[in-house]
Amino acid sequence: MSSDTAITITKGIDKVDIDTSSDNKSDEVLQQTCAECGKQGTNLNMCNKCKSVTYCNAACKKKHRKKHKKACERRVAELHDEALFKDIEPEECPICFLSMPIETDATTFKSCCGKVICNGCMNAVNQDFHSRGKTPLCAYCRSPPESTMKEENKRIKKLLDSDNATACYTYGLYYSQGEHGLPQNWPKANELWLKAGEYGHPSGYYNLGHSYRDGTGVEVDTKKACHYFELAAINGHVNVRYILATLEGQKGEGHRALNHLMIGAKAGHENCLGKVKQMFMRGFIEKAEYENTIRACHDRRTEMKSEARDKAKEMGYGQNN
Repeated sequence: MSSDTAITITKGIDKVDIDTSSDNKSDEVLQQTCAECGKQGTNLNMCNKCKSVTYCNAACKKKHRKKHKKACERRVAELHDEALFKDIEPEECPICFLSMPIETDATTFKSCCGKVICNGCMNAVNQDFHSRGKTPLCAYCRSPPESTMKEENKRIKKLLDSDNATACYTYGLYYSQGEHGLPQNWPKANELWLKAGEYGHPSGYYNLGHSYRDGTGVEVDTKKACHYFELAAINGHVNVRYILATLEGQKGEGHRALNHLMIGAKAGHENCLGKVKQMFMRGFIEKAEYENTIRACHDRRTEMKSEARDKAKEMGYGQNN
């Protein structure tokens, strides 16, 4: 499925031009039509699932349900796939504005300001402070570092109260591993990861998918695992594309599996690119499409690179801090 495919819905909606010469403006009003009785109006109730038909009241909606059910389910599936198979837009480091690396150990979460910063910027700022004989401050908000684990937990809890997605995700990690003075509590970790996902952190959904797949803190449920993996993908998680491709392949959905691999490869995931190469060698991908994918992967990987990040990696920043 092409990521730039657009579907225009006109069923039940007609455009009517209104003359507004009194204020010299040309406005457009959407005249809606009830899918059941044909009544027209400008403030009808839209189907909350497919968003493609409108009704004048609940009675008409209920009466039309059987006739609309199949079309509604088909449109819901189309909307889901449009969101699932769109290209991934990279996030940027708030300091250097380069695309964030997709490796999980190449960024740092700061509990003082709730920002995620690439290790290149973190290491550069720390080295600058050290060279001047000063205690390193946060690269973003210039707050002093936490003096104790208790202080860091206090900062994270404050972020939790403000619905910070990364704080929810991080505290979930602490509960899952029994770290930072917290007891190991998988149900609590899953609860926090769900909140993180709902607040916009794709790794919250990603970890929750693993929990349902492996039965950690919840009953094993492969359907729910796939659901949360797909939510992670919709919200921009790169690494989950490889998992989804594997799951689709196991179901015999080769085309959907290939779509996930292509999207992951274009976002810089080298394992996805390796699988795409295998698919090309087996004749499942045209040469031009394969070459475009290689270029896109290379370009995205280049966007993630910098001398500062390479230096941070050489110095082991992120492994012991």
